[in-house]
Amino acid sequence: MHDRSSTVAKAWIQDLRPVGRLPAFKQLHLVLAVVLVALVAVVGWFLTATHVVDLSVHNNLVKSGLHDSWLQGDVVVMVRHAERCDRSRNLCLDSADGITVEGSKAALAVGAGLRDMGLEHATLIASPLTRTRQTADFIAGHTVVTEQWVSECNQDFKDAVVAHKSRGENLVLITHSGCIDHFARQMGVAAGERSSAYTEAFFITIGDSGKPRLLGSLVAGRWNALSGEQIN
Repeated sequence: MHDRSSTVAKAWIQDLRPVGRLPAFKQLHLVLAVVLVALVAVVGWFLTATHVVDLSVHNNLVKSGLHDSWLQGDVVVMVRHAERCDRSRNLCLDSADGITVEGSKAALAVGAGLRDMGLEHATLIASPLTRTRQTADFIAGHTVVTEQWVSECNQDFKDAVVAHKSRGENLVLITHSGCIDHFARQMGVAAGERSSAYTEAFFITIGDSGKPRLLGSLVAGRWNALSGEQIN
């Protein structure tokens, strides 16, 4: 009796094995399918997303076509203000709502780089806040015009930039990280690439179509690493 029961039990278990394997096999295929779809989505996003290129390396400045676009007056440069006094232990330049002495030196470096490119056909506009005004004045070497819209960091900032860009005239904006973030967001740049350092410059071209294209960025400390041939 025991042997017969054992035989029946074994036969019953063997009959169940294929049934037990099938759901596991299907589950594995489902997991693999989900992973594959996720991988395709990530690769697709990476290939179609807008990336912020470091213009100071790998001959990126030359490859970007910035020089020709600058000569044609098709460029917008967005520069984040210099180091804030109220968020630093460095010596303040003046008032607490302004920039630091170190920040003013970085702004001078940006100004020297932009002058090497040529500011004869460029309009400079700054946000009216103290830190942006001071940064702009050090960049330009003189008092820069301020306009309220350059400080309005919201989803409309990108459209405002395009609207204020005159044909054949480069536009240099001294603004805030929040404004640069909103612009980059509208350009399809991922969150991890939208941050900006103090006095970092972002270069965009806006041609006859009125559609902006991000060329890349350049931090203040890298201007002096570029050769005259690269800039001009």
